[in-house]
Amino acid sequence: MSEKILTLRDSAAMRWTALLLLALAMFCSYIFMDILSPIKDLMQETRGWDSTAFGTMQGSEVFLNVFVFFLIFAGIILDKMGVRFTALLSAAVMLVGAVIKWYAVSDAFIGSDLETWFNEHLNYIPLFDELGVSPFYEGMPASAKLAASGFMVFGCGVEMAGITVSRGIVKWFKGREMALAMGSEMALARLGVATCMIFSPFFAKLGGQVDVSRSVAFGVVLLCIALMMTIVYFFMDKKLDSQTGEAEEKDDPFKVSDLGKILTDSGFWLVALLCVLYYSAIFPFQKYAVNMLQCNLTLVEPSPDSFWASSSVTIVQYVIMLIVAAAGFASNFQKKPTNKYGLLTLSILSLVAYCYMGYMRQSAESIFAVFPLLAVLITPILGSYVDHKGKAASMLVLGSLLLIGCHLTFAFILPLFKGSAVGGIVIAYVTILVLGSSFSLVPASLWPSVPKLVDAKVIGSAYALIFWIQNIGLWLFPLLIGKVLDKTNPGVTDPTQFNYTAPLVMLASLGVAALLLGLLLKVVDKRKGIGLEEPNIKE
Repeated sequence: MSEKILTLRDSAAMRWTALLLLALAMFCSYIFMDILSPIKDLMQETRGWDSTAFGTMQGSEVFLNVFVFFLIFAGIILDKMGVRFTALLSAAVMLVGAVIKWYAVSDAFIGSDLETWFNEHLNYIPLFDELGVSPFYEGMPASAKLAASGFMVFGCGVEMAGITVSRGIVKWFKGREMALAMGSEMALARLGVATCMIFSPFFAKLGGQVDVSRSVAFGVVLLCIALMMTIVYFFMDKKLDSQTGEAEEKDDPFKVSDLGKILTDSGFWLVALLCVLYYSAIFPFQKYAVNMLQCNLTLVEPSPDSFWASSSVTIVQYVIMLIVAAAGFASNFQKKPTNKYGLLTLSILSLVAYCYMGYMRQSAESIFAVFPLLAVLITPILGSYVDHKGKAASMLVLGSLLLIGCHLTFAFILPLFKGSAVGGIVIAYVTILVLGSSFSLVPASLWPSVPKLVDAKVIGSAYALIFWIQNIGLWLFPLLIGKVLDKTNPGVTDPTQFNYTAPLVMLASLGVAALLLGLLLKVVDKRKGIGLEEPNIKE
């Protein structure tokens, strides 16, 4: 019997259109978030950014969220103004920040009065310098200072967009395919990382002339498209409200009085610390991963007149990547075994073809781009497993073990294969895919566990605080990796000759701390009977 359509929400096509608009906006923001990560070496060669300048700029994305508490203000804006207004505002704020960052790395900035001003100013920020948390420092290139300023603005918009998209999905899918919708949105957003890894170097090197601003301009254009999609969503959402006669859904606002209740809850601290440790070992690593591979693999550029050096190979490889992701994701939702395993086989064969092309291209960027592909395939499987079978705390422990193993492999095993053209790349591919899968284990088990650990009355405030604590790690660790790299590689000027052992051991130690907390969480769960190992859906 077909669904009776009374409102836009009752139409499957309209529901999924609304989701697609929100998910594609997040996809574009994820691309811009790491737009300079695959071209760290080019930033050093063309703009004079050493690892400290690069890391300081990358960490600046969450600076205002952490130190000016913008994350809390974003929650208040969402609560007071609703989904539509906040979605539009977040898209506009992201675009403004992106344009500033683009101008900072463009040729127009070089020699301008603004460059002179940034060279002479922001070398000392009272209080922030004393505390050692300043987003700028004396001697930091002017282009990196302005790029950091733009990235801060962009970061405010991204965090606002993240909480708004989740609310929008709840509004359109409540009582329907909400888990599938959230999984689909996360999978598409993750593909943004892979898209960035492939296309950022492609645009920077287009036509044989290196220009890093072209990569950032590509991201700016995508954010313009994201703003247009948000405008279309705005009118769809308004139409839905006029049909239902409902006011926009609002959560309980963040209350300072909630802080005491949350901060004295041991369950909250276990989840918050697990979150900051785990995400700090993944997101900051993404910003350096391509350069780490360039330093640890023996890559020989293909002949300029061969197919593997042409621009068309980038497009072909990206299409194959989309087949891997789409077929793998769709296989989770097939009832017939022939369809399920047919799609799974197509996904695996396409992944092998993609990896072969990455090897033939001898490109660190396209090798690391496999990072989210396994995650796209297994996220729905893991989410469904936790829903029906439980074992969330055990998954957190497994995720932490995989994380430790991957970072230690990058630190000690990958360098041993530097002379091996095939061996090094095979180890890199396997380790990156496993790291991507561990990235799926934690969100699938961590976020559904929060309501079991924290009083329902303060759940909104608890999430806001967890995100704020997570952002501290996302600010600190890109900065630390850059500083550790410069300290442990004195006198190294070639950006493809850094020794990454110390930063990778530092990231592995975060995994060890997360593992200990995960084991402690299992003990607390067993003692207090919280039910973390129990399924979310009772049969």
